[in-house]
Amino acid sequence: MSIEVKHINKRFGGFIALNDVSLSFPPGELTALLGPSGCGKTTLLRIIAGLEQLDSGQVLLDGEDASARNVRERQVGFVFQHYALFRHMTVFENIAFGLRVRPRKERPSEAQIRAKVKLLLELVQLDWLADRYPPQLSGGQRQRIALARALAVEPRVLLLDEPFGALDAKVRKELRRWLRELHNELKVTSIFVTHDQEEALEVADQVVLLNKGKVEQVGAPDAVYNQPATPFVYGFLGHVNLFRGRVHEGLLETSGVTLEAPGHAQTRDATGTGFVRPHELDIERYAPGSAGIVVQLKRANAIGPLAQLVLERADEAGLIEAVISSERFRSLGLKAGETLVAKPRKLDVFIDAAG
Repeated sequence: MSIEVKHINKRFGGFIALNDVSLSFPPGELTALLGPSGCGKTTLLRIIAGLEQLDSGQVLLDGEDASARNVRERQVGFVFQHYALFRHMTVFENIAFGLRVRPRKERPSEAQIRAKVKLLLELVQLDWLADRYPPQLSGGQRQRIALARALAVEPRVLLLDEPFGALDAKVRKELRRWLRELHNELKVTSIFVTHDQEEALEVADQVVLLNKGKVEQVGAPDAVYNQPATPFVYGFLGHVNLFRGRVHEGLLETSGVTLEAPGHAQTRDATGTGFVRPHELDIERYAPGSAGIVVQLKRANAIGPLAQLVLERADEAGLIEAVISSERFRSLGLKAGETLVAKPRKLDVFIDAAG
């Protein structure tokens, strides 16, 4: 099923949750709604599900306006962060619930229900837990059962609201890999909400970045990470170093250092900010006349294949983070307190709104 939202607006009192949001969700793909708390991602998901009424705009399912349809008519499966399983029912009965409460004319036979639940338990790899109760399961197992229950009614759309948010980091990582594999098998159009950048970039086919009720960027995970469209996207997707200064004819001058500003050859005397990720900095020992940003090594963490360096700028303009290979770190023999030079391999410059 294809999903499209057009010019969605939603307020809660004086708070603008969604501000003229228009998006397309490709059929059969897994889309992540990513952004900080309060950006509108859960509100948008609930509007698509029919659990929240929009103030204006449209929700189109396969090209048809579904804005006035109730939840059941939209044929969506919903998985919440906190499982929402019935504690007094077995795992089997939890999954069967959505089938048993269908209108009599649409309700499968008991034999069909049992076969369906068995198939779903095998799909989520928990067929051995059919007779257990939710309190007897781990958090990861409960969330997989919640997903099986959502799939039991054969939804045309699967919506997941922070599905792994209540789990510890190790279980989250295991489950998101499992979700990606499951989606590859089922190909149900799916949308999941997360504030975890790594989760979105690892699992999704498409990532939607939301901020203060508006869409900042939409694209494939590698595109939004490698070509951020706005300063917000750059800052939200991982660590970044900022270099503020004057942009003029393709150059950024920051605290006496001149750096190339690609894409700004026509810019004249504007204030702007250069963004550089830690792994995009080359580090060398300082020598008189060295080109680059002069820094002092404050501390280093060289556990594993990468060394993380915390550097203090000589012009007292703040700290810089750099990531180099541990092999490079050892070959340089770097020690805390040494003077070094940081050279950006890639600098993305955004002109300030005020110019």
